Amino acid sequence: MRSWLGMTMLLAVLLLASLPAQAQSKRKQGQQLEQVQSALTAAMRWGEFEQAWELVDPAYRQTHPMTDLALARYQQVQVSGYTDRTSSVADDGSVLRNVDLRVINKHTMAERTVRFREQWRWDAEARRWWLAGGLPDLWAGE
Repeated sequence: MRSWLGMTMLLAVLLLASLPAQAQSKRKQGQQLEQVQSALTAAMRWGEFEQAWELVDPAYRQTHPMTDLALARYQQVQVSGYTDRTSSVADDGSVLRNVDLRVINKHTMAERTVRFREQWRWDAEARRWWLAGGLPDLWAGE
């Protein structure tokens, strides 16, 4: 009886000791997500679409390579605003972020708003977040 009680106490102590480590890990993941989302926002705002493309999931990049034509299209616009509207966590653990992008066509100087839903996937092996679905289609609805 005494050994069973001792074993139960030991397991309880180990469980309690692991909780702060798990919380620390989740907090670090959250900070990394904020950093990578800020990097994407900055790259898009400054017209650094090649840099933004590097934040896209490598599996997506491999199956949907960025063509010279697509890159040239991105160079024809200026993102004048990138507003985070809502964020949520999906059932699979990915993070969804709805954003509004204000986009100016450099040739016509016409500005419009494009809504985009980012999906961020945690890569446990690489220990980083990836934008799962590619860059926003800035020409949707045109």
